[in-house]
Amino acid sequence: MRDQLEQIKKEALKQIEASDALEKLNDIKVAYLGKKGELTNVLKSMKDVAPEDRPKVGQLVNDARAVIEGKLEETIAVLQKKVREEQLNKEVIDVTLPAKRSKSGHTHPNTIALEEVERIFVGMGYEVMEGPEVEYDHYNFEKLNIPKNHPARDEQDTFYISDSIVLRSQTSPVQIRAMEEGKLPIRMLAPGRVFRSDEVDATHSPSFHQIEGLVIDKNITFADLKGTLAEFAKELFGPETKVKFRPHHFPFTEPSAEVDVTCFKCGGDGCRFCKGSGWIEILGCGMVHPNVLSMSGIDPDEYSGFAFGVGLERIALLKYEIDDMRLLYENDIRFLKQF
Repeated sequence: MRDQLEQIKKEALKQIEASDALEKLNDIKVAYLGKKGELTNVLKSMKDVAPEDRPKVGQLVNDARAVIEGKLEETIAVLQKKVREEQLNKEVIDVTLPAKRSKSGHTHPNTIALEEVERIFVGMGYEVMEGPEVEYDHYNFEKLNIPKNHPARDEQDTFYISDSIVLRSQTSPVQIRAMEEGKLPIRMLAPGRVFRSDEVDATHSPSFHQIEGLVIDKNITFADLKGTLAEFAKELFGPETKVKFRPHHFPFTEPSAEVDVTCFKCGGDGCRFCKGSGWIEILGCGMVHPNVLSMSGIDPDEYSGFAFGVGLERIALLKYEIDDMRLLYENDIRFLKQF
């Protein structure tokens, strides 16, 4: 894998150095850093890497990405300057004409937050996986220990296409599909769009995004879960961040908990941002229920695991101190250009 990454980096740098046009650099960026690019393909193949080597491979991928991005930015700046000089030499400029502003977009706050979360967990050896947004009821509910007539099956909680097909209400079905494959151990992250019958307000939407994590292995305990989320919180909100676990109930985990972090504005002293409590709720988690393991073909007497889920929008709202979720989807350039 190391040799493969070195070859990818070497080939990318070679192509960048040989490029004489901005269009070519954009093609190179897509080919190596895009969603279907070379480095993304390496991340998707993490399932074939030994668990103990995944953190090293994740770091190597991040290092290769940083080198390629740096070289691209440097070369783009050089070419832009060259193009501008050539244009000035060829054209006669009427300085009395109104200037034309070039407006270019940039990454959405949700995407910035998602990439940061993915970078943290890939560095821990996790694999990023995706699944269908239109899901079978069987995967969205039954295999998550939510049988027929369970209160969580209230039709108002999601959108039904038919009796057996729904718009997924969480990304947990991706985890079930991974467990059914039987390739253990599992360390995965499942981000994606989900749907629920919520009224639109400052903190709710019928369509939003979730990031769920799953670890299945031998001798996994709640201590592993706590350590993982504590490290995640420190990486995301700052090294002084602490976590607090409060008992909760989820049908697919037992025991279950809600997780709070110390307010990163006041350090836990209490302020307007945390409503004076010093703590901010960020996610739910728990140990995977033995029934969920059994229904996915995994022996709960031999294997155990933990799962957690966090709303992507909630991370973005907290990180950038946004007080209304609707702002993320109104496409107001005056708001979005701040990020």
